Amino acid sequence: MESITTGQASQDDLYRDAVEKFGSSLERLASAYEADPEKRRDLSQDILFQLWRSFGRYDARCSMRTWIYRVAHHVAASHVMRERRIFSTLVSLEQLEALPDQAEGQLAANRRLNLERLSALIQQLKPLDRQVIVSYLEDLDAASIGEVTGLSPANVAMRVHRIKKLLARQFHGGKYAG
Repeated sequence: MESITTGQASQDDLYRDAVEKFGSSLERLASAYEADPEKRRDLSQDILFQLWRSFGRYDARCSMRTWIYRVAHHVAASHVMRERRIFSTLVSLEQLEALPDQAEGQLAANRRLNLERLSALIQQLKPLDRQVIVSYLEDLDAASIGEVTGLSPANVAMRVHRIKKLLARQFHGGKYAG
């Protein structure tokens, strides 16, 4: 399906185009923010609903992709804050780095288990760091991530580097793999 320009597209057309192109990415984003399958379905529905609503005011000053991720990350971050009113379950990068190694003795984990472990580590990050790494994993460049998060591209690149290094170390039992 060809991309629809906002001058000729209705809110419903923009929404259909967005879901067709980015639906699987939005599902992965919801998975990165919510571990519980039931709550993840609710989050996905909320993201889709808010995305549809947002197209009523979409003016194409940024790309559709940036708009979609901005809306989705905002909804997901709000969801996390609502669900985790007690902030002690959210940790900073430094606190995550200080956690004991959880991967010792797991030399032959399969791909699904590895993805679950990585997802669990990502879910421990604060919303902004989670937003940055999830966007990076969805192949957004630093400038696009900066548009979504409000960070400078240089700050995005620095955060991505730190998060990747931290996740690699945690994932590989405390040993830096990069």
